Amino acid sequence: MAYKILIVDDHLVVRVGVSTVLKEQIEGVAISNAENILEMIAILKQQSFDLIILEINISGGKSSEILSEIKIIQPEMKILIFSTYDHRSAYKYILLGAHGYLNKLSCEKEIVTAVKTILELGSYISSEIVDKIIQAALHKIEMNPLDILSKREFEIAELMIIGNGNLEIANKLNIQMSTVSTYKNRLYEKLKIRTVVDLIDIFKMNMG
Repeated sequence: MAYKILIVDDHLVVRVGVSTVLKEQIEGVAISNAENILEMIAILKQQSFDLIILEINISGGKSSEILSEIKIIQPEMKILIFSTYDHRSAYKYILLGAHGYLNKLSCEKEIVTAVKTILELGSYISSEIVDKIIQAALHKIEMNPLDILSKREFEIAELMIIGNGNLEIANKLNIQMSTVSTYKNRLYEKLKIRTVVDLIDIFKMNMG
């Protein structure tokens, strides 16, 4: 059977690399590409596919709404999330309706295994991610890291990601600048991050 696959990623090297690997390992596969959500939607409205390999963090829409948009256009198509985010993101998108999740650091063999498994059996999650999700459940670890922040820490985090500095945050929340610094250090420690860029990435992953 000749399968049709759409690869959606904003990096050309990723699209070409994955396409090359799949064409070498899956006989007769037909592959199309899109570099953003708008292009993806246009292609999906014109052609039917068996599988979409999707980098969720690309321009053109909110990550939490992308899967529902895809399902409206092609409800029978399988969805494999292909991302750099960790197991917490996998859990989120499986709940939203993805049929599989694969980290971009995966080797060629695992990429092929994931694609073949979804096409033939309907779903795929690596044993490593399954184990991490199980461990998180057993030890009551929050799947959304933002849930561990206090209300004030979350407020400050929201102001930080839109570009507010310590003085602006202090004025908006009517608190001392030293207090802002204390909260920032605390939320950095809780989230195990070092920069605002890291914080923005976490918000994109969990609040999109």
